[in-house]
Amino acid sequence: MKSNILVINGHPDPQSFCSALSDAYRKGASGSKAQVRSIDLSKITFNPNLQFGYRKRTELEEDLVEAQKLIQWADHLVFVYPTWWGVMPAILKGFIDRVFLPGFAYKYRKNSLTVEKLLTGKSAHLIVTADAPAWYNKLAYGNAEYNVMKRNILKFCGVSPVRVTELGPIRGSSDKFRAQWLGKVNQLGSKLA
Repeated sequence: MKSNILVINGHPDPQSFCSALSDAYRKGASGSKAQVRSIDLSKITFNPNLQFGYRKRTELEEDLVEAQKLIQWADHLVFVYPTWWGVMPAILKGFIDRVFLPGFAYKYRKNSLTVEKLLTGKSAHLIVTADAPAWYNKLAYGNAEYNVMKRNILKFCGVSPVRVTELGPIRGSSDKFRAQWLGKVNQLGSKLA
């Protein structure tokens, strides 16, 4: 059982299907003894551009300071987002750029290519919507869109294991399929918690 769960909605539109999926997961997890909190990137205020890279510190906005506190608090991170152009939306990438900073998510080691992973002890689940079926993303692209988030970001910072649930194709899907996906995500939340 994961006692502290943080659900991060990475879709910029508050009326998106990803928002409904985030709510479904949160409701499923809330029916247990777990503590559940959420971050909706469509509702917080921050500049997604890491303006100076790592050369010069960009002060974190209040919403990002709170996001770091919630990530530290969480045992399990749930990211809900669409696949656009084979990757996450720009707002989610900007959130990661601004929040998963050296000294918070990882720490460089002197004279080494490896880093100290500062988010160990946490697990994650990616709930991702796509316009192509899962088999096509795997066959045509080798699931590249998940490898970036799973391996290059989360595992790099020590978050493991990272599970992936892909829902699609979304474009043209019926209300019946969407209702089934919402039920599935609700169950994922209740099973984990």
